[in-house]
Amino acid sequence: MSKLAVLFPGLGYTCERPLLYYGGKLAAEAGFTERHIIKYEKIDKTGLQGNKEKMLEVYNSLYQSTKKDLSEINWNEYDEILFLSKSIGTAVAATIEKDLLGSPETKDLNIRQILFTPLEQTFIFHPKNAIGFIGTNDPWCDSSEVIRLAKEQNIPMSVYEGANHSLETGDALKDIENIKDVMNVVSGYLNIGR
Repeated sequence: MSKLAVLFPGLGYTCERPLLYYGGKLAAEAGFTERHIIKYEKIDKTGLQGNKEKMLEVYNSLYQSTKKDLSEINWNEYDEILFLSKSIGTAVAATIEKDLLGSPETKDLNIRQILFTPLEQTFIFHPKNAIGFIGTNDPWCDSSEVIRLAKEQNIPMSVYEGANHSLETGDALKDIENIKDVMNVVSGYLNIGR
């Protein structure tokens, strides 16, 4: 069985940071041995937070570069595909999934998604077969709106009280506890026997 994991980082949250790093390790344990990491061009984040127009511009740029980055992949070679994404990467991943499932050549792909701190915009694209994680103190989105949209689209959302956009609270031991909980949920979603 051939499995591919595609990692979509956030603007400042790379694949070396805990959510994507450990999420990627669990994906490998679950048999997603082929991996593709999306590389974004450098983006100036100045004035981005809360600026919907600039955020849309950045999203469009990332989406176009990601489409190009993924153009060489023969998606039909894979029995299972997993998208692990963070922040604005969740919107890009959801769009790529919508493109793939909307194309006659790739409409039958088996794609699952793990959405780490998704933005409201992610849900415009109706990600399928997904789970998500959000903090109640996330300055990059309206967490109550993300929770509402996820519920509306039947996407299980794990919510972390007082956690920010990196799912951190400022209390290191609580943050480690949260990461462990996140990875236990991811492990269950990937059917890793523990």
